Amino acid sequence: MKPGIHERKWEIDSLCYPIRLAYQYWKLTNDTLPFNDSWKKAIQSTLTVFKEQQRKHGQGSYSFQRKTSWATDGVPLSGYGYPVKPVGLICSVFRPSDDATLFPFLIPANFFAVVSLKQASEMIRVITKDNSLSQELLALATEVENALKIHAVVDHVEYGKVYAYEVNGSGSYHLMDDANIPSLLSLPYLGAVDKSDKIYQNTRRFLLSENNPFFFKGKAGEGIGGPHAGIDMIWPLSIIIRGLTSSNDEEIRTCIRMLKSCHGGTGFMHEAFHKNDATNFTRKWFAWANTIFGEFLWDTYQNKPALLA
Repeated sequence: MKPGIHERKWEIDSLCYPIRLAYQYWKLTNDTLPFNDSWKKAIQSTLTVFKEQQRKHGQGSYSFQRKTSWATDGVPLSGYGYPVKPVGLICSVFRPSDDATLFPFLIPANFFAVVSLKQASEMIRVITKDNSLSQELLALATEVENALKIHAVVDHVEYGKVYAYEVNGSGSYHLMDDANIPSLLSLPYLGAVDKSDKIYQNTRRFLLSENNPFFFKGKAGEGIGGPHAGIDMIWPLSIIIRGLTSSNDEEIRTCIRMLKSCHGGTGFMHEAFHKNDATNFTRKWFAWANTIFGEFLWDTYQNKPALLA
């Protein structure tokens, strides 16, 4: 543990979100003032960590061990997780939910990394004029993207070709989704795939069915949860992202109605609520869910205001 670091859990998305924020800020404002030498060093560090966590040359410097009674809060095999075959993907020892991965190649996080690396490459090229670093970032993005084409897609007996949630590069894979973003459901929101992408649509149908072990449906609503909050606990994040990635007006309207009714009388979004009782919830204040809920409503207001009537 180090001062200023809460849990020391390595997640790919921890390095992607700052790039996502920087890129959108730059595109909206054209302001380059924040992108100084310190920012460039951060991008270089991100590239270094991503490459190390491809584990082409051993396990790397990161491991995580803790005395705990929670399986999702510990990492097996001396803190490095179950072994992977180096195929170009990046290892994420933890999911964005803070739960340990089953197979370290977390597919939605790798998709997020591809988007972020391309964005960082563009910013480095245009703002700092460092073509060499820009090309390094783009080369890694291309490598991960190509590896995803080979290893991320599996055949499902009912839904056809779908994206796996986690893989190990040797043929093993895990089919599920977790509400926390990056998730498979969120891929269009992240800019990783188009909403109309056939494999994504197959995956979406799987994720929003009871074939997804963490999709729950009850009297209070329906949506995706995850191991972090337990069985039968729906995360509003999943309902929000379902709405943000939908092209169907009725589905969007249904998501808004569920979100209006699942706050347990508090007026706020929570981490999770029980599928049969919205007053049974976790975390009375969850800034992430509240913020992206606002984003969902603003997006709907801008593009389909009639759905808010």
